[in-house]
Amino acid sequence: MRRGGQVLIFDADDTLWENNVLFERVIDDFLDWMEHPTLDRAEIRLILDDIEAANAVAHGYGSKIFLRSLAECLSRLRERPATAAESRRIEELAVALLDHRVELIPGVAETLSELGERHELLLLTKGDGDEQQRKIDASALAHHFRSVHIVAEKNVDVYQRLAEEHRLALETTWMIGNSPKSDILPARMAGMNAVFIPNDSTWVLEQAELDPADNGVLRVRRFPELLDHF
Repeated sequence: MRRGGQVLIFDADDTLWENNVLFERVIDDFLDWMEHPTLDRAEIRLILDDIEAANAVAHGYGSKIFLRSLAECLSRLRERPATAAESRRIEELAVALLDHRVELIPGVAETLSELGERHELLLLTKGDGDEQQRKIDASALAHHFRSVHIVAEKNVDVYQRLAEEHRLALETTWMIGNSPKSDILPARMAGMNAVFIPNDSTWVLEQAELDPADNGVLRVRRFPELLDHF
């Protein structure tokens, strides 16, 4: 590829920096703590996944919603509301999330710097506005992007509005991310190209099947490999 003048739209969580791996560590600790007389870890995790899915629809994304999901899971398992001590314990488990620590994925800063010399870069991330902005600020990456967009959800309408706002030529626009559900499929439905960069820690609720015959989706293994194509 290596054509100049493309528009590259980047996802943030689990594409530019690690995110869900932090949640998974908290969930592991939570499952260790949540002993149950009849349910094993896998069964408790399924209950938590269902609660998270419902809360994502009703309340959105972010650390606060995640803590709410843990508390609701505890209440369902113990058939009573969480006590004050249990609520404090949940917050202690999630301290890394509440501190909004950011761990860049290897090669991200250098790759963005080089890509920015040849292409127009945008950032599109979903979640709680204040929380996402804090992570963007902590990453020190914002200067690479012509514009930054924080949205509640990433669906076809969002991609279409972004294309209209920036008058994007869809054939030279690429959405780059790790989530089939939020980054790849809706971008393709909006007429954009997409780059799928898998992350082993991608949230289970962001998984979806991709069509292997779709020539509009480029697959790379690591973020720096973008330089081989753009």
